This record gives sequence, structure tokens and C-alpha cells, in this order.
Amino acid sequence: MSDSPADLIITGCTVLVHDDQERIGFEENATIVVRDGAIESVSTAPATVEAPQHIDARGQVALPGLVNCHTHAPMVALRGLAEDLPTEEWFNDVVWPVESNLTATDVALGARLACAEMIRGGVTCFADHYFSMDTVAAVVEECGIRAHLGEAYFSSQGPQGREKSLEFALRHRDGAGGRITTALAPHAPYTVDDADLTATADLAREHGLPVHLHASENRDQAETSLARHGVTPIEVLRRTGILDTDVLIAHGSGILDRDLPLLASAAGLTAVATAPRGYLKFAWPTTTPVRALRDIGVPVGLATDGAASNNSLDVWESMALTALIQKSTTGDPRWLTSRQALHHATLQSARAVGLGDRIGSIAPGRRADLVLVDLTGPHTQPVHDLAATLVHSARSSDVRTTIVEGRILMRDRELLTIDVPAVVAELGERLPALVDRSHGKRIQEYDT
Repeated sequence: MSDSPADLIITGCTVLVHDDQERIGFEENATIVVRDGAIESVSTAPATVEAPQHIDARGQVALPGLVNCHTHAPMVALRGLAEDLPTEEWFNDVVWPVESNLTATDVALGARLACAEMIRGGVTCFADHYFSMDTVAAVVEECGIRAHLGEAYFSSQGPQGREKSLEFALRHRDGAGGRITTALAPHAPYTVDDADLTATADLAREHGLPVHLHASENRDQAETSLARHGVTPIEVLRRTGILDTDVLIAHGSGILDRDLPLLASAAGLTAVATAPRGYLKFAWPTTTPVRALRDIGVPVGLATDGAASNNSLDVWESMALTALIQKSTTGDPRWLTSRQALHHATLQSARAVGLGDRIGSIAPGRRADLVLVDLTGPHTQPVHDLAATLVHSARSSDVRTTIVEGRILMRDRELLTIDVPAVVAELGERLPALVDRSHGKRIQEYDT
């Protein structure tokens, strides 16, 4: 440890820690020292160095920052616009017609509002899959959050869609001082044909890029793919080489038993992002098979999807819902436990976005992405089981402070890098033009 001043010292907190078997525990009355954007030490001994910034975190728990493993951040501008609709009508009648109106300014405003919401909810990193991603990257750079970004494309765009996705990924890889990582982002097997998926897999291997896409989002998609093509969406990923790359699969609630051996034997690092609130809202009959994926070694990260379907970007809620829905669907109250849910929220989510070696735990050498959670409220007292309190009693609004790369983005609930009233006012002025569907256009057709 250096004797020169550190950048930040946090004292008096209880820290979520992982042991060498990745079991979750808690270290009380701890001191965290942050230097050069990384965690230098976590100790119950007093700090032996000074720092210009100090946070007295008594009564608070330090957690690794949450990761939103799959979202469409700018879609917060569509929050509440397409309600109580089946998936096909949601896409074809509302979302894709409205998205045909999107400008870079709309995307920037939506991304700023989304980042503000996520920072206030304890999210320090998000994986985004959308359009005008140069704009989103600029917002990420200015507001200080971490992001894993991919420019989405459909085969209906022609080869330029795939080329634009590659150009974006190469241009912004390791951007914002290393806070931005990138991926190739084909939309899904039902909107991107086999030739494009095969070409994407080739590009991913050639350039060392991961792939982030939707696949087997729901059971209908899997059954339609089987009926039309004789293969499941996961089998499409196998035959096109996508499973030979590092791939993040959004949703996967339609993953079938026949898909599991393919995922288990995938040559690349395969992960699935689960966003359970949307599955409930769309009345999908199944959810992400978290237990089956655990059994074959596939990490499942927590996500919200876009706020147009989920209505919020609250990963804390996703953590609690994942635990509850897994108990319900498996008929086993012992699965998921609170500690297992916290493992999904921390190390598994970090691995899902390819950052398992940088974030996801509070330990020396890890990037200083962490949040402080206030448990002094009446709804979190008394504490008999701290893990259960965090998962099932605490809320995202209990996050007091959010830190990324050692920089404080929110302190005592005050956002320091985004002017929310200004964003909301400008977005409000643009909404009439954004939500106009009288033109009858749509960017794509949902037909599964």
C-alpha cells in the first residue's frame, strides 16, 4: 500500500465480500480505500493513509455496484406508452412505429434520463443494445457510469446494418477511459438471417468482440422456430457459429431442454440476462430457466430490458423478482436463496457482460464500482439475516451513494453528473413528434 494520499476512504460500513469459493459474507465496521479508480484495500483496521474525500458510512452496507445486463436505455422515453398488449401488438402497433421517429437528440435525452435512474438505483454498469449508440456512448462518457454497448441491427437494413455495428464496436472499444466496452449486436434470430449471423460470428472472432442479442425470448418464439425451420433459436445460434463466440443472450425464457447441451458445450463464454418483470407483464408462460442454466455452468445476470416494456430500470426489483419467481416456478422455497440472488446480482452479472475480472466484487485490485445502502429505515429493521434484508426488504431508493471508478456519481441521494429537470423539460417538448404514429411506418415487423 502506498503512503501517498489515496483518492477516497469509506469507513464504518458493512461490506459484502466473496470468499475463495465465491460464497457471500459480510465484514462489519470495515474501511475501504480507493486509489486510481481501483479498490486498494478492504480492512477492519483503520486506514493508514489520508484521502481528500471521506465517507462516513455507519449504518450502511457497501455492495458491488449493480449491473443491468440487458436494456435499451433510450426507451425510457417510451415508458408507459405501450401498455397491456401482447408482444406482437406491442412491437408492431406501437414500439417499432415510434422508434422510426427517433432522432439522435431523442436518444441522448433518453439515455441521460436512463443513466440518472440507474445511478439513483445503484446501477454502476449497463449493457445497452439500441440505435444511435454513438450518442449513448457520449452520454456514458459525460455522466461517469460504466457501459457495455452494441449498435443493434436487422437484416432488413442490408449489409450496412452489420457494418455499422462493427464500426461502432471498434470505434468505442475501451472508450471513456476504459469504462466503455463494446459488442456486436444483431437483434435476434427472427430478425437477422442465418447469413448475417454467420458473418457476425466471423467478425466477432476476427476482431475479438463479444455478441449481444435476443434469443428464445419466449416459448412462442422457440415453438414457431421449430415449426417453421425445424430448429430452436439456440440451435440457430449453434449452426451459425454465434455460440463459438462470447455471447450474451437476452431473456432466454424460451430455452428448451434440448438447448441445454448446446449451451453447455458452447466454445465461447455464454451468458443469459433475465428481466423477469417484463415476462410477467407480457404474460409469458415461462421464465428464464435459471436453475437449469446454473447446473450447466452458464451465468445468469440480472436485467430490466427497456422501460417501454418494464416501466423501470430497477435492477434491485429484478433481483427480488428473480428470487421469488424461481421459488414459484420450481416449487422449491429453498431456491433461489437471498445469497444466491446476491451472487447473480454481483459476480454473475459482471461475468455476463464480460467484466468478471474487473467488477462484481469489492476486493483489492477490482475497479471501485460500489454503492452504499442505508438500512436504517423502518422497512429494513431489525436485521436478522442481512442477505434477506438486502434482497427482500431493501429497495433501490435505499441506495445513498453510487461510485464508479472511484468517482462519486451520487452522494446522499444527490445526483452529481446529470441535470434531471433539464432533461425532463427538453424531452417533454419533443414527445409529441416522437410518439406520432400517423405515418404508418415501422422499423421492422414482428412475426414469430
